[in-house]
Amino acid sequence: MSNRVSSLPPLSPTSQTTTMSHAKAKSSTSAKQREANQGQRPDSSRPVAPQKREKFPPRYGAQQRQDALWEGGNEALPPGWTEYEEEGDDQPSYRDDALFMEAAHRPLSGVRLDYPWQLIPGCEWHISPLGRSYFVNHNTRTTSWKKPRPERPAGSLMPECIIKRGSTWLDNSLACLGTSGNILSVSDDAICRWTRAGKPVGKPFDTEGGFVDRIAVSPDGLMVVGACGDGRVRLWNIKEGSLVGQPWEGNNDRVKCLDWSPNGAEVAGGSNDGTIRRWNTSTGRQIVPLIKGSDDRIWTIKYSPQGDKFATGGDIIRVWSKDGELLIEIEGHDADGPVASLCWSKDGAYIFSGSFDQTIRKWQWIDGKELVVIRGHTNNVASLCLSPDESHLISASDDYSVRIWDLETNQQVGDPLWHDDYVVAVAMSSDGQYFASAISRPEAKIYVWSLEAALKRPSDDHVSVFVHCQYLF
Repeated sequence: MSNRVSSLPPLSPTSQTTTMSHAKAKSSTSAKQREANQGQRPDSSRPVAPQKREKFPPRYGAQQRQDALWEGGNEALPPGWTEYEEEGDDQPSYRDDALFMEAAHRPLSGVRLDYPWQLIPGCEWHISPLGRSYFVNHNTRTTSWKKPRPERPAGSLMPECIIKRGSTWLDNSLACLGTSGNILSVSDDAICRWTRAGKPVGKPFDTEGGFVDRIAVSPDGLMVVGACGDGRVRLWNIKEGSLVGQPWEGNNDRVKCLDWSPNGAEVAGGSNDGTIRRWNTSTGRQIVPLIKGSDDRIWTIKYSPQGDKFATGGDIIRVWSKDGELLIEIEGHDADGPVASLCWSKDGAYIFSGSFDQTIRKWQWIDGKELVVIRGHTNNVASLCLSPDESHLISASDDYSVRIWDLETNQQVGDPLWHDDYVVAVAMSSDGQYFASAISRPEAKIYVWSLEAALKRPSDDHVSVFVHCQYLF
């Protein structure tokens, strides 16, 4: 499975205190960290003392010294790093809090860090002798303190608007609000509303229970439900930006995905512990017994347009009846990555899925038959959405791109739409005129694109990808 599966969801500065209840954070000089590194002793031939901050990263091709010069040396984490343990994990993970980048192994000077999915191809992540993250770009034979970005070819399509609020974190939830042209996002722990032109609409929504992790908007576009850091689910009135009633019934391992039934009467949610809950949206009470959907995390959940069934994605795809009966298990994606995004065709006959195996697939749900495999992304496919007329599919990926696919030919339309970091979400407007995509840490942004302009762009190559979105009517 991809490294990304086991990583702790990144934190914004305002949510670190709350989230530490889920991840046992340690200071960079904790006893446990020293014990974990007993086999890697610092160079005792000279004293290790605090040093001044480097002006430039080590030169490209230079031999990197492996003795740490930060305070505490190799027995301590570099400045600004956090060690944490996720519940159920035997091994600790590590995070550079300034960059919101995570590593599965302890950061050491002169040792290349892992998690290559966070970088464009041909780049590496290292730690300088004074403990600062820097990047080696073999494409340009340079080093930099800044994370490398893909080079945009001359004449590449640019977004209509880029929304940036000074936010350091935007989660994997994004929605376009019907004919109003507004966009809803989760930014710095709160739910925020924007115009298509990028102007904020009102203040961030009032929140309780820590940060908001995931959202889903009601079919009529009037309400939004959100999963919060305390494990509870809450409801907001979008126009007022205010909470409605009390937290919904049930407190379990964190809810990681939500979806409304087409008639707006119920919401389904999937959790880290593989369970599925469904709530009555009028009362906030659970309407059926808890479903144990998987031994692994539920990454995505989607009702069919008819509302008589819903699908979940994680280790595999599962389709459930409205009564909670398992109808079919659909396997086909590679086992090394979860199914992260799903969407249904309007007639309820087909399911589109995007996976960390870098493919998008089309299935006939009734018998699980695989109809199409779309390849082209070079990293995890994180999010999918369909155009309203179902002629095109849009996909977002960790390869820093959004791509548009013609579903008649299963070929890519135009060139990739490049972003400054990996893309966590994509959402289509209900009228099909525009769509929005989002990147996260450390410089969270929302990109707004004209679908018409994107479809007019010529394409030099033909590859295929898939994206997940939420519609608000």
